[in-house]
Amino acid sequence: MTITKYKPGQSGNPAGRPKDKTPATILRKSISDDMPEIIKTLVELAKGGDVQAAKVLLDRICPALKPQAMPISLPTNGTLSEQGNEIIKATMAGQIPPDVGSQLITALANQAKIIEIDELTKRIEVLEGK
Repeated sequence: MTITKYKPGQSGNPAGRPKDKTPATILRKSISDDMPEIIKTLVELAKGGDVQAAKVLLDRICPALKPQAMPISLPTNGTLSEQGNEIIKATMAGQIPPDVGSQLITALANQAKIIEIDELTKRIEVLEGK
């Protein structure tokens, strides 16, 4: 049996980790203390034509727009290949964006895999039943 300095359940560092002494915390506090001056400098630089300063300010004030889903009307009857053809035609005609068309084709491919696995499972169950 080994002899330890501390009893089980007794901390080896009873005072705990020192508060606000990590490099990241010190840096955050420094930036926070100087924030009004930093923003004022960025605004002045942006007004003077500094594109990077303007970009930093605009990225914080007006974040990039996220794509929003748009309703799409496509026929849902027919085989998967017919539905795929309709998606391709709609994409080529500009009725739906190419990225949405690609996502729809991927969804159809995944649906085909699910159907295939389901059909194989049913066939195996029938064979096992015989």
